[in-house]
Amino acid sequence: MPITHESKLDVIKKFGKNEKDTGSIEVQVALITERINNLTNHLQNNKHDHSSRRGLLKLVGQRRKLLEYLKNKDITRYRDLIKELNLRK
Repeated sequence: MPITHESKLDVIKKFGKNEKDTGSIEVQVALITERINNLTNHLQNNKHDHSSRRGLLKLVGQRRKLLEYLKNKDITRYRDLIKELNLRK
């Protein structure tokens, strides 16, 4: 199930600098995380959906690259984002 427009706007308001900020790394990672969570729930019910599984792995790789970039650029923003999204334990 794709992300609804309202939930996307909520994520942008929460992580962005303003309502039009869709390009910052925090917003991009938050949106990708939302999509990953939706795909994970979908794959728990549909175990043989291999095309969705491939899309999930691509999203995880994309999020990993963005997080690595943010970690190298600004470690405090990286730690705050990880903490807020509950990505690492």
